[in-house]
Amino acid sequence: MGRILVGTASWTDKTLIASGRFYPPKCNSPEDRLRYYASQFPMVEVDSSYYAMPTPEVAHLWAERTPPGFLFNIKAFRLFTGHQTSPAVLPKDVAAALGPIGKKNVYYKDLPREITDEMWRLYREGIAPLQRAGKLVAVHFQFAPWVAYHPRNLKHIEECQRELGGYRLAVEFRNPTWFEGKHAAATLDFERHRGLVNVVVDAPTDIANTVPPVWEVTHTELAIVRLHGRNHGTWNLKGLSSSAARFNYDYTTEELAELARLTRELSRQTEMTQVIFNNNYEDQGQRNGREMIGLLAGNR
Repeated sequence: MGRILVGTASWTDKTLIASGRFYPPKCNSPEDRLRYYASQFPMVEVDSSYYAMPTPEVAHLWAERTPPGFLFNIKAFRLFTGHQTSPAVLPKDVAAALGPIGKKNVYYKDLPREITDEMWRLYREGIAPLQRAGKLVAVHFQFAPWVAYHPRNLKHIEECQRELGGYRLAVEFRNPTWFEGKHAAATLDFERHRGLVNVVVDAPTDIANTVPPVWEVTHTELAIVRLHGRNHGTWNLKGLSSSAARFNYDYTTEELAELARLTRELSRQTEMTQVIFNNNYEDQGQRNGREMIGLLAGNR
């Protein structure tokens, strides 16, 4: 059985900090919060890199402020995963080179090659300090719900992998066509052939922009279980006060115990298995994560 590491998606969510239930009272600075988080969990997923490009200065601080052996996954920037991207979140030099576009959002497929080349260069530069420190496990690609099973999207994933040569990529789909019918075996074969990590997703079921949990290992070194909660009512609800409210869900002990059982089965097939709680409303992920660590420790 390989190692099992438990962590959460983000350690700086506004609702987590506002809840006052995870960080000690005097833990008020970004440095203090990361150091405290790293004393409680062995890994974390960086969520901020989806919304804005990571910078080498910040990545260096993340590596410096965490103990030896602490590990990171980092999300791919939203432009790379097919999501709509506001020009306002692009690096200033890139936005200036792009010039006036007259659109609210841009998409990767519509941008000039010189722009996407520069974005990839900046992204590689931004995550390099974590890689050099030996603390980066995977770059997490959470593809948009409209990215369906299609040859052009398979080619795009191959392009992402080429652009991040030397990095391990984990793939999370939100379009059910990837695991429908004969596509399920084809998707898993593609991931195994390319050395991509299949992300096992736990999320509300029977919703158009979710996929079922596919408990399959496609990489000998890593498996990832990503837990979004099971709140059907908020998954696609408009007008939420924060993105975290979408994942407002407390796993029960019974649910966590079953997930722990399935995770142990998965861990027999790979060197490391990560369990990442993305139910990041207030301190739900941290509480569920601590309980999961206890459940896994008690049944090994």
